[in-house]
Amino acid sequence: VLVPVSSFLLQRFTTRQLFITALCFSISGAFVAALAPSFGVLMTARVIQAVGTGILLPLMFNTVLLIFPIAKRGAAMGLIGLVIMFAPAVGPTISGLLIHGLGWSWIFWISIPFLVLSLVCGILFMQNVTTPTKPKFDILSIALSTLGFGGIVFGFSSSGDGGWNSPKVIASLSIGGIALVLFVLRQLTLKKPMINLSAFKYPMFTIGVLMVFTCMLIILSSALILPMYLQEGFGLSALYAGLILLPGGVLNGLTAPLTGRLFDKYGPRWLVIPGLILVAVALWFFSNITVASATVLVIVLHSMLMIGISMIMMPAQTNGMNQLPRELYPDGAAIMNTLQQVAGAIGTALAVSIMMAGQTKFLEKAVNPTEPAIGLQAYTAGVQAVFLFALVIAFLGLIIAPIHETGKGSTLTYKVNATFHSIKKRLSRFYSVQPFSMSR
Repeated sequence: VLVPVSSFLLQRFTTRQLFITALCFSISGAFVAALAPSFGVLMTARVIQAVGTGILLPLMFNTVLLIFPIAKRGAAMGLIGLVIMFAPAVGPTISGLLIHGLGWSWIFWISIPFLVLSLVCGILFMQNVTTPTKPKFDILSIALSTLGFGGIVFGFSSSGDGGWNSPKVIASLSIGGIALVLFVLRQLTLKKPMINLSAFKYPMFTIGVLMVFTCMLIILSSALILPMYLQEGFGLSALYAGLILLPGGVLNGLTAPLTGRLFDKYGPRWLVIPGLILVAVALWFFSNITVASATVLVIVLHSMLMIGISMIMMPAQTNGMNQLPRELYPDGAAIMNTLQQVAGAIGTALAVSIMMAGQTKFLEKAVNPTEPAIGLQAYTAGVQAVFLFALVIAFLGLIIAPIHETGKGSTLTYKVNATFHSIKKRLSRFYSVQPFSMSR
């Protein structure tokens, strides 16, 4: 809900104001969560934390776009990829250790000192890199955005509980869809929209959004199903399942800065297409996974998948943002981050639905569906169907990916353009004709 409003916030307030506000929400939410006596209080605390994250992520992307030149932006975005992907990779493992040894509340207690340290560093060293323009506060746009994106995310997220025929799901998706259409129409008619949708007029940005959307569908569907299968199918503990998935997450984070530097040098095409091929190969092998599969195979395939994602996501996102003019950076960051949230909700919802449909289809053909061994086979069939779905998404990405401009935003292109403009400027001086003066 908050991420689409971030474009307005980025233009309304200074960098320091937004950073300090985001950290205050994150610290408050973590403190309330650590002391939560019930699930309701814990959920409220998580919502408070989400306010901080909803402000901080678009702020981070917008700041990087402003302070780094295009020729060095890939390396900077790669560093962001390291942070964003490495933390979720080690998070489940650390959480498993904390829950096993100390208790769930320590997940929040241990994060508070880091958040406070970040706040202190921000107060001392954070500089304002934007000049607030004080855009008009359009309450109707914010209301439609909240209903539209919130309704769609909530509807897809709720489908796993009551099914797609649930009145709650149908109502949420209907209200969200109608509100989203009205929101788009509202933005197209305003002189100063809350989110400037003219960013989609830039082809590379649109393709970048589609590639990021594709990656999020693959990541979230796989990240939900694979740990479940390791626990339910392989019979592993949550901690051991986290340890199996840890190498892939770590490799994803470590390769992000490398792919960023390669993007600066060679552009997106030579990273995105091989990355999609690597992802497709890993998903194809995953679509044949069974409980008899070796644990080492799961580690290798998951590592291949995460390295491939690292080669796709940040290069495509950076390439898309590079084409936007400076005044559209806040809007581009808001669009990218908003659709990541939507893709996450859609990916998890579709994964659960496809898995349940695969199980049901298998059990309908089984002679004795109540037999435990048949139930496990049905569960395996559902998991395989999810990975086949992700494989189809990867193939769609392969169809889109070749449209990427080779070297867009890379150091090579930057240098060629600079040289070309320098030569053009010198030639224009050489061939320029001075106006004739009668006084001479």
